[in-house]
Amino acid sequence: MRRTPEPYLWLLFSAGGVVAALLLPVLVLLFGVLMPLGVLDWPAQARLAALLDPLPVRLALVVVVALCLSHAAHRIRFTSEEILGIARFDRALAVACYGAAIAGTVVAAVLLF
Repeated sequence: MRRTPEPYLWLLFSAGGVVAALLLPVLVLLFGVLMPLGVLDWPAQARLAALLDPLPVRLALVVVVALCLSHAAHRIRFTSEEILGIARFDRALAVACYGAAIAGTVVAAVLLF
């Protein structure tokens, strides 16, 4: 019997969904609505730099980005297969989706470090 990585991909999908559901709405509300409308003041650049200075914070941000991107990759892969009916291209679609998620994680890590 051949082992498949599918359970691990579903694990990343569910963890990414939880992270996306808990953290992204707050970030969008703060940086996408309240600060541009002037309800809250923008934090100073020095303060944001101080927040990103500790190594655990940068690692946590890389993990958040990785989980959100893996969630999006899994969702795009299976939605494309179902709605567009392109299940015969499953392997290429999986490589493209998960490859993009890995590339995005690498870009985030490079930018943060």
